[in-house]
Amino acid sequence: MSALKEEISQKRAFSSPEQEAVLNLLRTADCLERALQRKIRPWGITSTQYNVLRILRGAQPRGLTCSAIGDRMITAEPDITRLLGRLKTLKLIRQQRDQRDRRMIWTQISPSGMALLEETDTAVEQYPRFLLGHLTQDQIATLIDLAERARARCGDVQAPVSCDGTGKETCPRPKGMK
Repeated sequence: MSALKEEISQKRAFSSPEQEAVLNLLRTADCLERALQRKIRPWGITSTQYNVLRILRGAQPRGLTCSAIGDRMITAEPDITRLLGRLKTLKLIRQQRDQRDRRMIWTQISPSGMALLEETDTAVEQYPRFLLGHLTQDQIATLIDLAERARARCGDVQAPVSCDGTGKETCPRPKGMK
């Protein structure tokens, strides 16, 4: 019995090796995400909020618009506006309207956000080594290569994410799926 079948208590065979591979990737991504979430929990933010703060640190001093943040995120966030609102409430970001186009709002990381990242940097940057340190460098290179190849048919991974709070799906669906 495959490790995944045992983990999810599945008795029947997977419908194909591809199905087993996709489910393994989803299970692994969720496992790694939860591990990161537990690692940053002491700082009072989520892994998604952490991702946004790192994106904004890299976009200093100008900052980014909502849609530009969405384009750079590791996982798609259907309601970036609300996510940014929570970060603003925590005083980890600041926002201002564009002088020429009042519809655009620029978001920058605040000094408090920078301080939080500086506090988390060492712990979070070492964590991937803890999680994957049992793999050889060749295995890690293969894992990266296979993950990138697996995403090749996912459609437009950089499709715009909704910034209007509607959470409308923007990802193309494979033919035959509703």
